[in-house]
Amino acid sequence: MILLSLAWFLLTEPFWTSGSEQILMQEEVIVRYPKILGNETIECDCGSTACDLVFWFRSHISGKVEFLGRCNNADRVNYGDGVDQKRFKISKKGSNTFALRVISVTEEDKGIYSCVLKEKNVNEIWKPGTLLLPGETPPTPPPKPKPRPQPKKKKCDCSAGKGDCSMILWPLIGLLACLALVLVCTLQYFSRLPRKCHHHFVKRGR
Repeated sequence: MILLSLAWFLLTEPFWTSGSEQILMQEEVIVRYPKILGNETIECDCGSTACDLVFWFRSHISGKVEFLGRCNNADRVNYGDGVDQKRFKISKKGSNTFALRVISVTEEDKGIYSCVLKEKNVNEIWKPGTLLLPGETPPTPPPKPKPRPQPKKKKCDCSAGKGDCSMILWPLIGLLACLALVLVCTLQYFSRLPRKCHHHFVKRGR
């Protein structure tokens, strides 16, 4: 892949504008598996930059690089020599995107389709592009890891006397007994309170 990128750069060097700055985007090559005789559209997004032109290239598996054409913001297209314009359509798509459409894909269309964007400030940005593998079967994705089974919560069957119900039941009974005892003592205390107060009043009167 590195040799292919180097060959692409050397072969496309005549298309660079003198004094311009070349920027290589650190993006992974997208792999697609189009059906034979189907249509495939590859997009080249300018992103946040202001693009004036786009150049389209195809890098064959053999290492040969082919210039497909160029397109500007006015949707004016110039195709490369020997390019079948009935099968390769270059166009402007939206306000900030260019597109390359491959019609009736064949096995000979296998390769990497890359785009070079030219900004208004003369900077040129190369995007690695898309690898087309017509008619090939995509690899089977690895199986998804199975989720770990959650531990089952133990059910307490108090009616049958099974489980750890005693650890919950006896403390609860003890708590209720304490509350009942406190309530009885409180009621008994307040029930005797008026008698104590009356006894003190009698002593003071004497």
